[in-house]
Parts: sequence; C-alpha cells; structure tokens
Amino acid sequence: MSAERPLLEVEDVVVQFGGVTAVDHAGFAAHSGRITGLIGPNGAGKTTCFNVITGLQRPNQGSVRFDGRSITRLPVHRRSRRGMGRTFQRLEAFGSLTVRDNVRVARDIQRGITGLVRPASADVDHLLERVGIAAYAGERADSIPTGVARLLELARCLAADPKLLLLDEPSSGLDESETDAFGELLAELAHEGRAVLMVEHDMDLVMSVCDDIHVLDFGRVIASGPPAEVRADPAVQQAYLGYSDGSAEDHTQVDLPAVELTQEIRLEGART
Repeated sequence: MSAERPLLEVEDVVVQFGGVTAVDHAGFAAHSGRITGLIGPNGAGKTTCFNVITGLQRPNQGSVRFDGRSITRLPVHRRSRRGMGRTFQRLEAFGSLTVRDNVRVARDIQRGITGLVRPASADVDHLLERVGIAAYAGERADSIPTGVARLLELARCLAADPKLLLLDEPSSGLDESETDAFGELLAELAHEGRAVLMVEHDMDLVMSVCDDIHVLDFGRVIASGPPAEVRADPAVQQAYLGYSDGSAEDHTQVDLPAVELTQEIRLEGART
C-alpha cells in the first residue's frame, strides 16, 4: 500500500437504524492512483458506507476525511465540489434525455460550479467514446441496456473530473467482454491519479483490478490488504462461505466468485 496519506479516510464509523447497527466501527482508506475494493456479503453495510462518505447518511459516530480535511458534516454538494463523484446501485439517469444530453447536463453543472471547464470533462463525445457507449449517444436513456446505463453513469461522473470515484456495483449488467474493457478503463483512470473505490460482487473483476481490498461483514471490517492476501484470509472465506473454523484449513483455495451462490440466502432481506 502507498506510504502517502490516503485521499479518503473513513475512521471508526458507526451507523445505526433503530436497534440495527448497519456499520460497526468501520475504518478504511482509498489512495490516489489506486483501485480499492469494498466487498462483503449482501447486508454487510457497503452501500451505507458509501452514503456516509458522500453525505447522504450522517454517522452516529466516527469521521470521514477527504484530501486531508474532515468532511463529516459537509453537505453532499460541497463534497462534490471538492472532487468526489459517485455512481449508484440503482440507476439515476434522466430517462427522457438522450445519453449525450445526460452527460452534457453533468458537464454544464460542473461548469457552473467551477467557472471553467477542464478539457477532459468538456468534451461530451470524448467521454462517451472513452467509456465505450458512443454508439448510443442519440438514444433515450430509458431505452438503453442496463450495462450501457451503468457506463453512462460513469461518463456523467467523469464529466465533473473527480479526484475520487465511488462506484456502486459498476459492472452489473455488463457481459464478459464489456467487463474486461471496463477493468482496463478503471486501470487507466487510476493511472491518471484518481482514487477509485468500488463496491462490487464480481470477484473476478475485483481480484484482477484492485490494488487494495477491504472486506465488510455485518458492518465490521474483517480484513484489509492486497487481493491475494484477502482471498486467502480464513475470516473472509468464513464470512462468504459460512464454514466453521475447524474446516477452514480445507478451503483456503476456494474461489471467491463461488460466494454469489450463498450470499442472498445467508443475509436475505438484510440492509445493504
């Protein structure tokens, strides 16, 4: 992990909904120039952590620091102005607008905030080409496939030229070749100096592109480290596969993609 100070620092965050603790003293970081995965079974608290980071959810305890400054009490729009961009698990595009106009709106909003347009975020068609959806530029957003809509959200996010990208299930709806291209794009974005933090259930993608991974289970961070280390961690495999400590030694080589078969049963109806 980079020795430089993280761009994003989440420290001792607690979120409670009534008597349910969704996030339990969680702490993790994301560095500029690196792709960080936030993974865990359904109901582990991943999206709630994203909501805390972006200001949609006030934590009961803990703090969030961005670029060396506390943003724990800042509203959403001020976090965005500081260089934070997010995509959502539920698609949030303007359905009646074209794909191109969706990105143009995001570009124009950014121009109004900053008083200028950076070259990388001003060229709407370039952004569409970059994320691989230029062919859909003239289509209404409510008529495009789910995978394309995911990439549209990323293009809108990039229109603001953020320092930190928070991506919630970004590969959902993508086929294998699209996912491979998406992984290459993430690597390019990180190479440009952005920090990428993503919640993702496609473990093949996570293990192939992430530099660092944090694993949540019932709101707690149970493991952090590089992909190979996290994959081999008995606590991680127990959280995903549910076997006892006594049988863990026989499962150290289990592929994490197989966990999708058990997640929904294990935590059905739990809050994400």
